Amino acid sequence: MSTSSHLQAAYIEARTRLSKVSSNLVTSELGKKLGSAPNSIGFLLQHIAEVELLFCKNVFGNTEVKVIAHTVIDQKDTGKWTDLNAIQALLQESGNQISNIIASVPESEWSNVITTKEFGTKTKAEAFGRIISHTAYHAGQIAMILKYGIL
Repeated sequence: MSTSSHLQAAYIEARTRLSKVSSNLVTSELGKKLGSAPNSIGFLLQHIAEVELLFCKNVFGNTEVKVIAHTVIDQKDTGKWTDLNAIQALLQESGNQISNIIASVPESEWSNVITTKEFGTKTKAEAFGRIISHTAYHAGQIAMILKYGIL
């Protein structure tokens, strides 16, 4: 099994945490926040998808990916992430994009060093670890908000 195949499998497994917390959401839960924390579930889900798409574009150079990272630009939850279907569709797209890109990376490219505004200077393999941890981190936040959050 190639490095790309192993990393694709790792990504798919790591992303199950997000899938589990997002699959049974209802629209009314998108506005939930944890205490005085600034970000809602809707914002966090949108943010995950946008950052995953930025990763595809900026780390792996997929120029076909079109993304405007509103959550990164706004830097705060403005309350506009309330369309569950749109958010879930974007999450599906971002997950598919990463999975497909990872599977296509030649073995020799995982050690290539890249520099991006978002990740700094890292090998592609290190940057990949960063996106897995980013998605899992926010999925954990969403799980906590679902359990203890309020509208």
